[in-house]
Amino acid sequence: MDSASAHAAAATFISWPKLGSLLGHRRPRGFAFPSPRGSVRIARGCRASAQIMRESSVIDFSDQDWKVKYQRDFERRFNLPHLTDVFPDAQSIPSTFCLRMRTPTEAFADGYPSDEEWHGYINNNDRVLLKVIRFSSPTSAGAECIDPDCSWVEQWVHRAGPREKIYFKPEEVKAAIVTCGGLCPGLNDVIRHIVITLEIYGVKKIVGIPFGYRGFSDKDLNEILLSRKVVQNIHLSGGSLLGVSRGGPSVSDIVDSMEERGINMLFVLGGNGTHAGANAIHDECRKRRLRVAVVGVPKTIDNDILLMDKTFGFDTAVEEAQRAINSAYIEAHSAYHGIGIVKLMGRSSGFIAMHAALASGQIDICLIPEVPFHLHGPHGVLKHLKYLIETKGSAVICVAEGAGQNFVEKTNAKDASGNIVLGDIGVHIQQETKKYFKEIGIHGDVKYIDPTYMIRACRANASDGILCTVLGQNAVHGAFAGYSGITVGLCNTHYVYFPIPEVIAYPRSVDPNSRMWHRCLTSTGQPDFV
Repeated sequence: MDSASAHAAAATFISWPKLGSLLGHRRPRGFAFPSPRGSVRIARGCRASAQIMRESSVIDFSDQDWKVKYQRDFERRFNLPHLTDVFPDAQSIPSTFCLRMRTPTEAFADGYPSDEEWHGYINNNDRVLLKVIRFSSPTSAGAECIDPDCSWVEQWVHRAGPREKIYFKPEEVKAAIVTCGGLCPGLNDVIRHIVITLEIYGVKKIVGIPFGYRGFSDKDLNEILLSRKVVQNIHLSGGSLLGVSRGGPSVSDIVDSMEERGINMLFVLGGNGTHAGANAIHDECRKRRLRVAVVGVPKTIDNDILLMDKTFGFDTAVEEAQRAINSAYIEAHSAYHGIGIVKLMGRSSGFIAMHAALASGQIDICLIPEVPFHLHGPHGVLKHLKYLIETKGSAVICVAEGAGQNFVEKTNAKDASGNIVLGDIGVHIQQETKKYFKEIGIHGDVKYIDPTYMIRACRANASDGILCTVLGQNAVHGAFAGYSGITVGLCNTHYVYFPIPEVIAYPRSVDPNSRMWHRCLTSTGQPDFV
């Protein structure tokens, strides 16, 4: 499935580029001031916010009940799709996920086990508060306001976890797992815990679809039978047991394949494009009135999924980036007028570069896609590099791969996921730095490090291992609870379920007015390069 067809599934929502063009500038924040009619169109920042409004959404702040109406609209949009929406007569059974099922049984001849005394279930009405900061002014750092007065409106999302009643009989389930996109630390951890949790529910038929969505259509690729025995130690290595790929067949072909194989639970691990595809599969299954649960687990090393604290693989990426940064620092510090340049992941968001810079304490300049900069001129990066060489004797630059694309040659080439192939900003800065110091007659010893694929292939660290474990478990809990077209994530330190369209409206990115970016600037001591 290519990116264009996948994102068509979320066409009713404003895409980030579309929103930017509508508002006439790159990074709108906060609110639009009232029009003469007394109503405003909500303008959304590109950071994680629950306020993803439809293009036609307008709030009339002169209406005394606007808060109530806003909350109702929020609840409607964040209501989780459920099997009973299509099958109102669907019968639930007591959950087989209980203390008595920690060791899977061979059959359900004596009926489904239950444990009414166990208080480990989540009530369907449990909610988690999406936002916990009450901003008092739109000028506060990182402020996310709905109206000019920064009114507080509570926004609650569904808590994740096992339910007391389930809507699938384990012996009738055939579950499939698919991993799409690029590699990311933690993929095997998530696969492992999806399989283990399915078995605890009593599922016997679990398969992996090889090499992403492609595995649904390629006749040369066979399903991979999965069990606890198969996945027991896969988390000890990086990569994906199932393999990954970009692109794939049409949504219709995927659902045809699912019907043919008898798959009624599908777990999709991937980023924004993959999730758009998962939502399209969910919609197609509903259209065909198939009793299927489609659940996503957000996988993006860039941490660019909306509404979530972080996605799995991010902590590992930041930790592994320290090795490259430290190597660049040693090279730069050990050379006469040494300059170390490190390029990190981040196509449209600079979270890895920002957090890696904060963690290392060795970065003098951090460049990210969200913050424009000049290379040349009195306030440019190269001028500041000259100052650092004259005052410190060395310097280290960290740049996200999507930063400064206006400096490199543009190309219309796209990868299989529909992403534009980026120019190499790291190599460009390396070349321009050498050229600049040669022109001004100052010696500069430039070293360039690109650890991208080394980081992607790492096994998950302890922090990501825990995150992957809980995400995998909660994905299974959500599917058995009858939810479909959802994804699981960490929100304000709690695990929650989101409807997929709400997390793929546009990529999450660093807010240049946020406290975290200000902390990064304080750490590096860099000026504005504009």
